[in-house]
Amino acid sequence: MNQDFTDLIAIVTGGASGIGAAIAGRLKSGGARVAVFDLQPDGAPHADLAIAVDVADDASVRAAVERVAAEFGRIDIVVNNAGIGAQGTIEANADDEWHRVFDINVLGMVRVARAALPHLRRSPAAAIVNTSSIAATAGLPERALYSASKGAVAALTRAMAADHLRQGVRVNAVNPGTADTPWIGRLLASAPDPATERAALEARQPHGRLVSADEVAEAVAYLASPNAGSTTGVALAVDGGMQELRLRPAAH
Repeated sequence: MNQDFTDLIAIVTGGASGIGAAIAGRLKSGGARVAVFDLQPDGAPHADLAIAVDVADDASVRAAVERVAAEFGRIDIVVNNAGIGAQGTIEANADDEWHRVFDINVLGMVRVARAALPHLRRSPAAAIVNTSSIAATAGLPERALYSASKGAVAALTRAMAADHLRQGVRVNAVNPGTADTPWIGRLLASAPDPATERAALEARQPHGRLVSADEVAEAVAYLASPNAGSTTGVALAVDGGMQELRLRPAAH
């Protein structure tokens, strides 16, 4: 394994399970020391330091960031991966739910990055990677609120990249397609016909299957790596071609 991250300190939010755990594992295998922020950090599989953090609570975020800086002496990488899902058209969710999802999916990233920036500016290899989604670039049915939040993440990523490039901080996003994660597992389990629903989700992606968490983690590792020093303001799709490809229907 390429040791791109030796001696670097990384924070991964939502790092106790799913895509976040895969990201934490990939960074650690590359030599980083990893602090995991999660509502339920117990048992985070790849954490050198696991902290209970609510990204919707600014005091919780600031305290956790300062603990990482105090214990490790620096912060080099922030992966803003924590987020929640939402289903339905614009009629399905009340104002309170719109505020809640944006507070976690968008402002949660703002809080963590804002708290970490003073430390990142002192790093020789500072990088922020935000987890956006295919929902930011493709109109998916029954995902109005979630798509709006991830579209905001995509725009926020570009603005942050512009603001902080000359401070030595690169900012990028990763746009996973539908990934084989615990959240998708719960959605499938609640469907009337889970097998049919899974087949539909797989068929929607041109390569014909769900994206793996490890594939997303590899993309994040590239964006976070010091070797990607000329890559900033980018949203890297990991979606089996869903964003850009228009294949003819598969022959049966």
